[in-house]
Amino acid sequence: MAAKTAGTRLEEQWRDILSVHARTMCEIDRVLHPHGLGASDFEVLDILASDAAAAPGEQCRVQNIADRVHLSQSALSRLIGRLEKDGLVERTICQEDRRGVWVALTPKGRDLHTEVRPLQRATLARMLNG
Repeated sequence: MAAKTAGTRLEEQWRDILSVHARTMCEIDRVLHPHGLGASDFEVLDILASDAAAAPGEQCRVQNIADRVHLSQSALSRLIGRLEKDGLVERTICQEDRRGVWVALTPKGRDLHTEVRPLQRATLARMLNG
């Protein structure tokens, strides 16, 4: 049998990465579902919570969130709309640039994030270290 080429090894590594990512996202979805969240919902709450911890009272531009969660602008807008409808975040229009939209956690969103963060972190530890 011929030795594997460097390209074949890279493809296998890439597929392994995709597989770990898919399994981990599905498990996070499963664990957070009883709390009304999915993995992407949690990522947005987590980004907003970490930004608020760094600078209390600060808001985050939607575009900055999109760059960090790897969702399209439209998918992220729909996700933020759902979170807003559930009372977890609030959106405001940037006064300096009317095209810009700011997002911030509400107290309800902060409480839910605090409640489910240990579940998400434990799932990451189990899926990525086990």
